[in-house]
Amino acid sequence: MSAAGETIRAVAARFSVSPSYVSKVRARFRETGEATPGPQRNHVRPRLEPYYDMLRERVAEQSDATIAELRAWMVREHGVAVSHPVMWETLRRLSLTLKKSGSERRSRSGGHCRGASRVEQPATQT
Repeated sequence: MSAAGETIRAVAARFSVSPSYVSKVRARFRETGEATPGPQRNHVRPRLEPYYDMLRERVAEQSDATIAELRAWMVREHGVAVSHPVMWETLRRLSLTLKKSGSERRSRSGGHCRGASRVEQPATQT
């Protein structure tokens, strides 16, 4: 990237990168002789990584558990509270799926009922 006489902006435009990136690569090349990107140092280990084996066992034992139930189990058994998306992503990362039990039936109406449960109307007398 050290084209003779070419400006940082011109090099950035040619490679579709920011001028800041070109500047950093040029500085690295001057200092180390390397023009390749350095290693990323911002990697954060997944919060539940130490519990992967325990989660695998739990899902194997209770494959019909919900995300909420697994979250409650993590707090109760291990003292670790995580959000719904964190648990979901952890299960995805581990290729674990939660199965619905065969005894659960879908509603006959096929619609979703949110909020209050359905109220039965009293029979009218005639």
